[in-house]
Order: sequence, then C-alpha cells, then structure tokens
Amino acid sequence: MRLRLFQKTTVSILSGLLILAVPGVGAAESLAGSKGDGRFAVNFPPGSTGDCPKAYKAYVAASGHSAYATTFYSRVVDLYVICGSRLNAPSQKAAEEMALRNCQAGLTRWKVRTASGGCAIAASK
Repeated sequence: MRLRLFQKTTVSILSGLLILAVPGVGAAESLAGSKGDGRFAVNFPPGSTGDCPKAYKAYVAASGHSAYATTFYSRVVDLYVICGSRLNAPSQKAAEEMALRNCQAGLTRWKVRTASGGCAIAASK
C-alpha cells in the first residue's frame, strides 16, 4: 500500500517539475530574424548600399548572440555612417563589446569625426 502511494506521489512531483521545465526550452531557440533590444533607430543615407546595411542585415539574420554598433546618422551634418558588428558571440555582453570596438576602429582607420561624437550600440540580442 505504501509503495503504491509513494509511486503516485513521485510521479505527480516529476510531472509537475516537467511542466515547469518546458517553458525554459523555448528560451533556447534561435535568435535568427530577431532585431533584439533596439537602443535607437538604425538609419542609413538614402540609396546606401555599402557595408553597414549589409552588416545590419547579417546581424538580424544571425542565430546567436550578436550586436550592431553605429554612429548616429544626421542627414544634415553627416554624409556617412561608420558601423561595426559581432555575430554569434558567446554572450550578449561580449558581442556588444566587440561591435563597439569594431566601430571605433573604423573611426580611427578612416580618420573621421562625426557630429554625434562616436559609436554606440544600436541593437543587440
């Protein structure tokens, strides 16, 4: 009698734990197609077909932790956009750090100054 009661109790407890564990499985699905946490709107100059629009599309398509950093675009002052991205990093924080570093390296490489003053993380996931 006690063995049956113990078995039923054990099955009930395990069933409850399984139900609680199932929502956590959904969090592990792919991030592909997601724009992630947008910090500010991503804008490109009209007719822009350069590396930054391509990098942003690759960021959205990436399935892992990724980040996209860019300079703010002001159509009155700036005629260009400098950007950096990091795709499929081990963590969101690591992706943000590398994307920001890549963007700042672009500012140094092309020796440009922007009205906004520098790079910022536009989106990360």
